[in-house]
Amino acid sequence: MSIDWAALGQVFGVTLGVTVGIVGLFTVGIAGTSRKTGHGGAAAAVAVPGTGARAGAMAAFALCAVAVAYGIYLIVAG
Repeated sequence: MSIDWAALGQVFGVTLGVTVGIVGLFTVGIAGTSRKTGHGGAAAAVAVPGTGARAGAMAAFALCAVAVAYGIYLIVAG
């Protein structure tokens, strides 16, 4: 039995890159939809994210959903 270490390294690298990318996209989505407190602590008004931030967050979530759907497709089709 022989292990192809180069292929194993490639699979590891691609998996690591895609995982970090999807987690990064999801983080951008969370940050885009989160409410931010104003200066002054609990008594300050809560600012709602702007339209651009919300649209960017929804696009990030959509890309995450596409990546997950593609992964499920690869698993089921194989």
